Amino acid sequence: MENLTEIDDYFKKITENLSRYMPDGLDQVSLETLSEKGLLGFFKDPEEPRFTRYFHVVESSEKITLVNDQFIVWIIPEKKEDKTLTYVLIALNQRDAPHLEIAFSVEGVFNTSRLVLRLLESYLTEIQEVEESLRSFG
Repeated sequence: MENLTEIDDYFKKITENLSRYMPDGLDQVSLETLSEKGLLGFFKDPEEPRFTRYFHVVESSEKITLVNDQFIVWIIPEKKEDKTLTYVLIALNQRDAPHLEIAFSVEGVFNTSRLVLRLLESYLTEIQEVEESLRSFG
């Protein structure tokens, strides 16, 4: 899907009823999450750039949308009662309609752009590996 209007329509559709699309809810990033993903150590740049870094970026007042041929990512900053949160929704960019794969939120000390982007890269890599495994069985 490449039409930004359709992508925005899908975003509105899923955010109006997120529990339908993510019945297990949002993943709340915690120290345990960071440990499981190996993100507690010092950051090391990958030896070669990965495909997940190449996105078209569309900014609006409510969100940042990242789009490439494989993924659509929405990054939604929010402020609630003097606390800042960031929600991230990741969908596979499929021809007919995106398919929401995962949603996570970060807040407090974990809510930094560097950490959000490292988490995003980790989730994108996981999704890609699962998709490749499924294709190899199909």
